[in-house]
Amino acid sequence: MRDRLDEALRAGRLDGLHAVLAARDGRLLLEHYGSGEDHSWGNSLGIVEFGPETLHDIRSVTKSVTALLYGIALADGLVPAPPEPLLPHFPHHPDLAADPLRARLTVEHALTMSLGLEWREDLPYDSPANAEIAMELAPDRYRYILERPVVEAPGTRWSYCGGATALLGHLIAGGTGQALPDYARDTLFEPLGITRYEWLAGDDGVASAASGLRLVPRDLLRIGELVRCDGMWRGQPLVPADWLRTMLRPRLRTEWGAGYGYHWYLESVAGHDLAAGMGNGGQRLYVLPDLDLVVAVTAGNYDHPEQWRTPLAVLDQVILPEVG
Repeated sequence: MRDRLDEALRAGRLDGLHAVLAARDGRLLLEHYGSGEDHSWGNSLGIVEFGPETLHDIRSVTKSVTALLYGIALADGLVPAPPEPLLPHFPHHPDLAADPLRARLTVEHALTMSLGLEWREDLPYDSPANAEIAMELAPDRYRYILERPVVEAPGTRWSYCGGATALLGHLIAGGTGQALPDYARDTLFEPLGITRYEWLAGDDGVASAASGLRLVPRDLLRIGELVRCDGMWRGQPLVPADWLRTMLRPRLRTEWGAGYGYHWYLESVAGHDLAAGMGNGGQRLYVLPDLDLVVAVTAGNYDHPEQWRTPLAVLDQVILPEVG
């Protein structure tokens, strides 16, 4: 596996790769760190020599972590169940709740990114025309999300929307009485032994549920191991197994054909089922249950139109030939 990785690096097939870790049945098979230019939420960090203690943006893999936190809070009765109407949980916006088109929205529509609202994130993330950036700049992020023009019936189609995740983060914070990073620390990070992390926040101080988490790759791998092990960690249940089954059941199709559950992508690679968290720049958390395999990838190809190539090459050309 190491030889294949070195050959792929020399051949230029892994441009922008910062780190890759792979574990099978909890045993580390591969751990590699490189160097290169990096950014944190668009702010240049210069050339970084990556290592086991180097924090890295995981960008939209944060969404998949937020889905895990939602399941923990739901099991404790602190957040609304997926079928419940969404707008009553945002009482500061009664005018939006009174709109019959928006009154149809449920929590599940947020979990599956099928709100049916106008939302464009196919623009660079340094542009205020990008809906996620506009949300961060808005005086009230939740009004900005919920008042977007209605373009189709909710539940009709998957449409990428960081605003959907922001709504879930608000439900978690409101239901638990804790800021999202604090709730994550108490229920997920500390039990997993994750002690070094950052959770970036907007100007309003609200941590970004959609893209703000920074982890070291070993800890990203731990989160994948938790999913692989049905929510169990060292004999203790952290995430309910029934939530994981619900979360990883495909409900809609993405524009490129992957299945989508509750903030996790569901595909088949080389004949193996795969659940994935994916983030801008090539951040990936892959879980392949039938192979007992978890792979964590960080990379620096932010906003590049073919950023998907490097993590997929790592999986296809380096790891699966060994274990698949």
